[in-house]
Amino acid sequence: MPTFTAPDGTLLAYQAAGDGPPLICLPGGPFHPAAYLGDLGGLTAHRRLIGLDLRGTGASGVPADPASYRCDRLVADVEALRRHLGVDRVDVLGHSAGANLAVRYAERHPDRVDRLILATPSTFAVGVDVPGSVRAEAARLREGEPWFPEAYAALEDVAAGRATAASWEAMAPFMYARWDDEARVHRALGDPWRGTEAAATYGSEGAFDPTATRAALAAFDRPVLLVAGELDLNSPPEAVTSYAALFPDAQLTVLPSVSHFPWVDDPRGFAAAVAGFLGGESCEKK
Repeated sequence: MPTFTAPDGTLLAYQAAGDGPPLICLPGGPFHPAAYLGDLGGLTAHRRLIGLDLRGTGASGVPADPASYRCDRLVADVEALRRHLGVDRVDVLGHSAGANLAVRYAERHPDRVDRLILATPSTFAVGVDVPGSVRAEAARLREGEPWFPEAYAALEDVAAGRATAASWEAMAPFMYARWDDEARVHRALGDPWRGTEAAATYGSEGAFDPTATRAALAAFDRPVLLVAGELDLNSPPEAVTSYAALFPDAQLTVLPSVSHFPWVDDPRGFAAAVAGFLGGESCEKK
């Protein structure tokens, strides 16, 4: 696996697959290894995917300073990766929690980003609130599923501040359009990295400055694509729509019958939306 050195000396690794100009892919979790991104629904047919294993994750080294797991401090790692790739400007994709890092990178290095893709993004970095009622409404779209009663009860526990590790596990089926063997295998890719020190530090105090980030994004003049899933209660379409409004040039695609991992639920639809955007074609707005 290719490696490069972060400014603080930490050895970082990344996965590279596909042909074409590089697309830096920032994983969510936070701190899930890039392997869970796979080929992003076949996007390797269009671009060379550069999946970064964040420090302390996957094949990347553990930093000497645990505070460097904080999201804003990871921006330097992304910039080091761009320099390592030898490109002046680069396309960046952030999924879920990785979208927070993607926009903080665009905030600090707007002249280094060509196009920006935020897939079912977390909204912490920009301070877009997701009311519990909106999550509950998205959840109730799944009422016919056999796992729904237990999962919805767990969601209510989370909303009431009674969450346990079992609560989060019970809610896992909400994250996929089909809670089948493929979804269970995919979820297991992140199991070793849940509840780690890195994950706890990622969004700690100082990681986000929504006022500053919003101001930077309002001046960000590069094309942006936001992808939402109709069924996603983590990043509901309503919240992603508000997120898109923060940019002067943003396109929004809502994929039907898709939850939090769109390349798992609808590989062709997700790859087509992103490839069309990267190719300069207009994505359908829904």
